[in-house]
Order: sequence, then structure tokens, then C-alpha cells
Amino acid sequence: MIKIDYSVFIQIANFLFLVWILNIVVYKPIRKILHQRAEKIDAYDQRIETCADASVQKDADYNSGLRSARAKGLKEKETFLQDAKEEERAIIEKINARAQAEMAKIKEEIASDAQKVQAELEKEINGFAGSIGEKILGRAVS
Repeated sequence: MIKIDYSVFIQIANFLFLVWILNIVVYKPIRKILHQRAEKIDAYDQRIETCADASVQKDADYNSGLRSARAKGLKEKETFLQDAKEEERAIIEKINARAQAEMAKIKEEIASDAQKVQAELEKEINGFAGSIGEKILGRAVS
């Protein structure tokens, strides 16, 4: 049987003293380390969230910038194409005007050459008519 005497109180005091010493020597440093670790983990979690948010924002900015750059590039391309078409049209008009001027010049030259040849042939027509008449008649025509 168990006897309750003064040794029980000494054992209770000894137990409480041991718990108090263990709390000071072992449990408080361990709880402090666990608390520091939890704070570090929370800080890392916050940093991860911040980085993730920044990453999402940077990705959105990049995509927005890419879209605007593409739109700007397409506008510039259209402008260049329009300028090129206008320049092409101007060059073709110049070439056509030059070709028409040359064509008119050539027609004038041909007309003047034709008039010269006609004038020369008219001078020689009497001689040709006489020679043709001689050949047809077989005798000299006066």
C-alpha cells in the first residue's frame, strides 16, 4: 500500500523544480528556435508571394509591351507600304510621261522623214513616170 507522508511533498517539489529547470534550460530555447523558424518561414512565404505577384505583373507588362510593339510595327509597315505604293505610282507616271514624250518625238521625226521622202519622190516622179511609160510602151516618151 502507498503511504502518504512528507516524501510525497518532496517528490512534488522535486518534480516542479525539475519542470522549472527543464523549462529554462531546454524548452524555452527550443520554443525560441521554433518561433524564429516560423518567422523565417512566414517571411519566405511573404517574399514568395511578392515575387510571384511581381512575376505576374512583369509577365503582364511584357505581354502588353509585346502587343503594343506589334501594333506599332504593323502601323509602320502599313505606312511604309503606302509610301512605297505612292512612290511607285509617281515613278510609273514619270516613266509614262517620258515614254509619251519620246513617242511624240519619234512620231514627229517619222512625219518629217516621211515629208522629206515624199518631197524627194515628188521631185523624181516625172523621171519615174517617163521610165515606166517607156517600159510599157516600149518606146521613148517625150
